Amino acid sequence: MRVWSLLLGVALWTLAILPASAENWPEFRGPTGQGIYAGKNLPLEWSTTENVAWKQTIPGKGWSSPIVWNGRIYLTSAVPVAGTKDLSLRAFCLNAADGKPIWDTEVFVEEGAKAPSIHGKNSHASPTPLTDGQRIYVHFGEEGTAALDLNGTVLWRNQEHRYAPVHGNGGSPILVGKLLIFAADGSDTQAVIALNQADGKTVWQTDRQSVAAKKFSFGTPLAIEVAGQTQVVSPASDAVMAYDPTSGKELWRVKYDGYSLIPRPVFGDGLVFLSTGYNTPSAMAIRTDGHGDVTATHVAWTVKKGAPHTPSMLLVGDALYMVSDAGIASCLDAKSGQEHWRERVPGNYSASPFAAEGRIYFHNEDGLTTVVRAAPKFEVLASNDLKERMLASAAIADGAIYLRTESQLYRLQRK
Repeated sequence: MRVWSLLLGVALWTLAILPASAENWPEFRGPTGQGIYAGKNLPLEWSTTENVAWKQTIPGKGWSSPIVWNGRIYLTSAVPVAGTKDLSLRAFCLNAADGKPIWDTEVFVEEGAKAPSIHGKNSHASPTPLTDGQRIYVHFGEEGTAALDLNGTVLWRNQEHRYAPVHGNGGSPILVGKLLIFAADGSDTQAVIALNQADGKTVWQTDRQSVAAKKFSFGTPLAIEVAGQTQVVSPASDAVMAYDPTSGKELWRVKYDGYSLIPRPVFGDGLVFLSTGYNTPSAMAIRTDGHGDVTATHVAWTVKKGAPHTPSMLLVGDALYMVSDAGIASCLDAKSGQEHWRERVPGNYSASPFAAEGRIYFHNEDGLTTVVRAAPKFEVLASNDLKERMLASAAIADGAIYLRTESQLYRLQRK
């Protein structure tokens, strides 16, 4: 923290103000929530020194992904409180141009004596923040949710929605209109919750009515448009549900066998694509025009080989790309589920891949990114190693890739 304090004064006058046309990456998996970058000139190759614009040490531990808005980077971390077992759950803001800190704010203090146990691959700050360009919204699972202004001042906090997490927190919130929506799937409570973004008050809470044997999950919802109506698609243990965001009413559901859901769905051409979680995941395509329980009528196809437990999928044109936790990458025809290719890429995977410029970037847990061509034929284009544990997904803006390792945040760009 001392290093950050020394740098704060410097950062205030070195802050680069980017033009109004600057690209933004406002939430987990970017502007569409589906891992697609539409810009140009991203680096194909890098190392710990090559094509590194800067790297910055991030205090504490957190596997939340960074977000980018108008030349600033926002992320969260859990920082040990000296002399105690407590954790300071904090939000950080950095200058995207040089990585220098602008502010950091304590949002909550998690009492060490009461902190839930977490999975070895999790952290106490895993949900990714998001922004509407006026506020930063941060979420720490059952510890609470908060909004900050762009100067780091906390505007509101909500700690009403306590539940019994299993393995810690995970899923990120989304913004739909004036509502901040997230899933709360613990061993005792399984619900989707909407808060008023202006004051943090609860607008609605919908019980999932789960009958799963293992009810905990960590999904991030996805808002989609179907026949002029917004649906919030939210996977959970043993079923995926779609909700009306204005009321929280369930619109449809599809049942399956799975729990500890992590991957965020993707959507295109009237189909939602998702993976069904532990123990044996299946990739599924679901038509979104149904009502009620549509398990028997609206599942377009199901594929078991190569489906992920943790990384989200990618829909690029008519092709669906995915990588299993064990490193089996696949390309499927999105409409039929027919396999174009299935190949092993090095390492194990938790981070979600992204697509840009006809490429797919797969990030493994050891900091190695394998870049393949987005095509019906498998072709490796590059292999780039940051040589440190990496579970967070990338953020991309203005021709730069932001990757968070266990201790560092990198800005990677072509030189």
